[in-house]
Amino acid sequence: MSTSEHGPDGLPAGGALRVMGSETEYGIHAPSTPGANATYLSSQVIAAYARLTRERLHASPGAGWDYTDETPLRDARGWSVRRSQAHPDLLTDLEPVLTAEGVALAHGPAEIELDGDQEPALMNLVLGNGARLYVDHAHPEYSSPEVTNPRDAVVWDSAGDAVVLAAVRALASDPEHGPINLYKNNTDGKGASYGSHENYLVPRSVPFSDLVRGLIPFFVSRQLVCGAGRVGIGQDGRTPGFQVSQRADFFEAEVGLETTMRRPIINTRDEPHAVADKYRRLHVIVGDANCSHVANYLKFGTTALVLSLIEAGAAPAIEIHEPVAAMHRLSHDTDLRETVRLLDGRRLTGLELQWIYFEAAAKLAADAGVAAEHGGDGHTATVLRLWERALTALGSDLDAAAGYIEWAAKQMVLEGYRARDGLAWSDPRLGLIDIQWSDVRPERGLANRLMASGRLSRMADDVEIARAAIEPPEDTRAWFRGKSIQRFPANVASASWDSVVFSPPGSYRLQRVPTREPLRGTRALTGGLFESHPDIQGFLDALLGERHT
Repeated sequence: MSTSEHGPDGLPAGGALRVMGSETEYGIHAPSTPGANATYLSSQVIAAYARLTRERLHASPGAGWDYTDETPLRDARGWSVRRSQAHPDLLTDLEPVLTAEGVALAHGPAEIELDGDQEPALMNLVLGNGARLYVDHAHPEYSSPEVTNPRDAVVWDSAGDAVVLAAVRALASDPEHGPINLYKNNTDGKGASYGSHENYLVPRSVPFSDLVRGLIPFFVSRQLVCGAGRVGIGQDGRTPGFQVSQRADFFEAEVGLETTMRRPIINTRDEPHAVADKYRRLHVIVGDANCSHVANYLKFGTTALVLSLIEAGAAPAIEIHEPVAAMHRLSHDTDLRETVRLLDGRRLTGLELQWIYFEAAAKLAADAGVAAEHGGDGHTATVLRLWERALTALGSDLDAAAGYIEWAAKQMVLEGYRARDGLAWSDPRLGLIDIQWSDVRPERGLANRLMASGRLSRMADDVEIARAAIEPPEDTRAWFRGKSIQRFPANVASASWDSVVFSPPGSYRLQRVPTREPLRGTRALTGGLFESHPDIQGFLDALLGERHT
């Protein structure tokens, strides 16, 4: 492979660059009303942020969601599930009970009065930074805008924490609402799990079976570098102990469409949110929600590198016997001595599996000319350096790894409490500390406090993250989406990843603008259009080349 080769999205091939993004469902708790409906509480989080942005913009806080191109029942293996046979959790293409417009988020009070058995309102906003903030499965969820590299993935994922923190602060200061606390974790410790998903665009030409073969061994062992750590073993956490991953115990299948039941290591949802015959969106559901910047960075960066291996036909030829069970065993073994059996008879530790992938990725990146510290693609070298450092530390000095590997940092904190107070792993106080680790409030969340003190490494400061909470990335279509909402808040009826729907003034017709190419709609391509046309009619005329009446 030469340095001139690029993927279908135009980004350099062989390294860590590709279109990617995150989805985070936050754990939610109202201490003053512990029995309150979680869906309604979640709607209050979205409403609170809507009020804040309305005050800041003196206009609509965001747009509703365009469901036109949602296809959640299409399976990458070549078929679609019948709607009549689909679990309700899969029907993410349905309009909420009450839309953002229906509850007057744009121009009126955001409070919702519930009458009798009426369902709580589900809120949906597309924000000025290009992200989506909404209620999903009784949790507030932030879906980041599309970015092109793992560092930006961390920045705009962390922006979601800033967004929901602002809502938490607003609710706590409002005497008409009780406080609502949010946690960037994946389980309540009582058997419920909620997602932290990643999305990566890959070429449609890559056979899905190649993705399955190349990714399963990697995902089984990836938790060692990006697991968030968890008190308790098993889905309900009943068995005392500490494990590497928040999510591992909740996976029960190798491949499948589901995301909330019989969770598979490889999710098969075929919903590209892009040009369908050119791209496939890999929907990754096995990851933990990371508070650690470096762990989050490695999650995105290493996965992007492995996808490059698969696309180049250079993925390690590894097949694990019973991958689901292997994932559980590796998560339960914080000494990192557990081995998994391969179909060829070998037994390897999780670290050995990771080293195999690292060495293959480093070779491909070097051959492609993208791995150089100077003259490379600007990102792959850093991913490889941090990946190698993490694997080395995990194999020799777990204390050193605790400065950036999240599960190791959490384990160190918990062991400190255990030593000080003589606590057994079955002590419920440790479970409370585990939850407090991920509290989004800086003064309460233990991970936030470690980052503030420098004991847990950061990759972006508060100023950069705060800016990302209100500004879109400049090098993807998220720029066009976010700036449209910022500049013309009264004239954007709805939006999605692959469309912006405008409501031209004086017209009863909506104008839907497709945005199917992820690297179009960037600042370089559309920034001048926004600067030259401050009014919506002139903007649409220039954009579409015609008059709208």
